[in-house]
Amino acid sequence: MNTTLAVPEISPLVLQMSPAIEMTDEQFFDFCQQNRDYRIERTAKGEIIIMPPTGSETGNRNFDLIIQLGIWTRQNKTGIGFDSSTGFILPNGAIKSSDAAWIKLEKWHRITPEQQQKFAPICPDFVIELRSPSDPLKALQSKLQEYIENGTALGWLIDRKQRQVYIYRPDRPVECLNNPTTLSEDSLLPGFVLDLSTIW
Repeated sequence: MNTTLAVPEISPLVLQMSPAIEMTDEQFFDFCQQNRDYRIERTAKGEIIIMPPTGSETGNRNFDLIIQLGIWTRQNKTGIGFDSSTGFILPNGAIKSSDAAWIKLEKWHRITPEQQQKFAPICPDFVIELRSPSDPLKALQSKLQEYIENGTALGWLIDRKQRQVYIYRPDRPVECLNNPTTLSEDSLLPGFVLDLSTIW
């Protein structure tokens, strides 16, 4: 008999830093390197967001997602892909990481090699967030909206809990798909089809 355990949603720990402590981008990068067991982001207001590592099942699904995007990226050769450990400095000053991200090559090459070494001051063109059982949905929805407001052209929020996908694009209402089998967006990612059968 299969039993499904209810996993409670866990809000991330939010540390109010400003104005008592204000870290530069360089200091924040060093802070994250010294605390590598945590997923750490910074809001546009300077708050530090600390999230626990994902569970093994979500990590496995995210691994599959990265493989699919990685294979297409290598074949397509028009952009560069990133995993969930990568932080980006958005135009509003926030430092965010997504479960998977992709940036057009010409955009990536506009920043210096030194900038590419740390948290790059660049907004990804495409991001994917995979909701784990403990992630509050509203927090992820706000995160995707922030990406769009800062220059992301396409965001997919995959909610395994409800088997729904929220699609974010600039200047368009958020689209919600119920239990799709695949995802694609040829206008930005020609030929890329994300097979959701192994993600669900």
